[in-house]
Formats: sequence, C-alpha cells, structure tokens
Amino acid sequence: MAYSQDLAPTLNSIWQPQPTADGSFTFFSPEFGETFHSLGGARQEAFDKFAIATDLPRKAQASQLKLLDICYGLGYNTAAALEVIWQHNPTCYVTVVGLELDPRVPQAALAVMPPWSASVQEILQRLADQQQATTPQCQAQLLIGDARQTIQDLVRQGFQADAIFLDPFSPQRCPQLWTVEFLRLVAQCLALEGHLATYCRAAAVRSALQAAGLHLGTLPIAAPQHSHEWAQGTVARWQADQLIPLSPMEQEHLQTRAGIPYRDPQLRDSPEVIRSRRQAEQQTSHQESTSHWRRRWGIT
Repeated sequence: MAYSQDLAPTLNSIWQPQPTADGSFTFFSPEFGETFHSLGGARQEAFDKFAIATDLPRKAQASQLKLLDICYGLGYNTAAALEVIWQHNPTCYVTVVGLELDPRVPQAALAVMPPWSASVQEILQRLADQQQATTPQCQAQLLIGDARQTIQDLVRQGFQADAIFLDPFSPQRCPQLWTVEFLRLVAQCLALEGHLATYCRAAAVRSALQAAGLHLGTLPIAAPQHSHEWAQGTVARWQADQLIPLSPMEQEHLQTRAGIPYRDPQLRDSPEVIRSRRQAEQQTSHQESTSHWRRRWGIT
C-alpha cells in the first residue's frame, strides 16, 4: 500500500513506515526505538489481540458499547473494534475515548491506512483532523496529552468502558504507562463485565494488573514454535470467568523478580526514574531470579 506524496516528507522526518506481513503498514518510532505494531501483521494484531480478545463479537449484541483505547496511535485498534461491532450488530451505538500523546501520529496514519469500511474511515479521519467525531452510530474523541493525566479526567467523570485496549510501547521503553499507579486508574474505568486486553505478557505488568484488583487470563499463541513463545498477550477482568487461566509456568513467572512491578507514586516520574526504582527493588528482593525460572521450565 503506497502512502500519499503530500505526507511522505512529514512521515519520513518523524516516523518510518514499515510494511507488515498482512500488507498493512505501521510506523517505527525513533523516540522509543520500536514499531507501533507487530511486524507479523499490524491490522491483524488489532483484531486478534484487542477487538476479539475483549469479546466484542458477543458484546456487540448490546444496544450500546463504550471503548477506551489507551495509546490510540494509528487508530487500528479502534478501527478493528468498530468493524467487529458493526459486523455483528449494525445498530450498536459506540462511544470511543482514545488517549494519545502526539496528535501527529493519527494524522500521519491517514496516509498508510488499511482498507477499513467507509464509516470507520470517516471516524478515523475526523479524529485525526479534529480529535472528535460524531455520526449516527458513534461518538468518539481523542484526549491529547500524557495518559497519566488524561486518565484521571475519565476517572473523575465515572467513565466505564466495556473494552479497554492497553497498547503503549513496551514496558522497558515506556514504563510510565505500565505502573501499578497508572493501571489502578485504568482499572477504575473498566466496567464490571468489561475486558481489558494488551499485547504485553510481562510479569511486571501482570503483577500490576493484579495489584489493581483484576483477574488475569492469558492470550495463547495458536502454534508456538519456540519455548519462549508462551503467550501473545494478557486479558484482565473483575471476574475470573471468560478468561483462559494462566498456565502454572506463567503463574510462577509472577513470583520471580520479573514480577516486581513498575511504580510511579505521583504519576509524574521520568522513565529513567521509574526504571531505576524497579531495578533497586529487584536487587534487594529475595524472590526467585527470572533466569532460574527460565532454566527450570526449559525456556531458551
């Protein structure tokens, strides 16, 4: 898929478009040193790890749904969710709130957009241009800024999402959006019967979700090829039902030093401070080392 000549200079100067295996594009972020999506398929990842993982095909039978897309980015997770919902129930009214740090990302994404349906494309266009979109089927808005602050506005408003997509860059690169304190606020925005999904399987993140009071489920890989491929993500809920339980290996992973979560008590620390705080806690911990756990389970 080619991208527009008009936007090419802007894209090349900020992010580098990267083709993925399903024909869709993602961006590489020089700031974080990572791509926004898996190179295995950006569009497919949005369906498998977010829209389907949060049980939207079943939830779509409701007359209305609310979605919270944390780190909206290129908009793929929101787009996939809307496609799934309206495929199963064209009359479902959807409220979408996206949290995004940099408004230039959704704007640049318009140049490399996968072939979404016309109604979904219209919403993505309006969100990129105006940070809000209203159609007969949808009310959507983007809250621009540090998600640690914008999430607090949603908590104060009592926003309750039926599905939350937790999609920051990796914990090593962006620890501020994986801390116990931030995820507690995120959990407060999750409806009683809602699902939270993330591509991340890190023990530190799973421990933080548990600290927020949520039950954990794994997002298994259909056909793992290597011992280190034990999950492609995590799903969390207030109740343990409708979840695929963590395997004994995954449960033990939470008890290692890898399971020590990131902390950001005032929700304003830099990534360097957050990483250093966790490293200091790991160094004084008596929990099993992660390397010992890996050897015990034959993970290479």
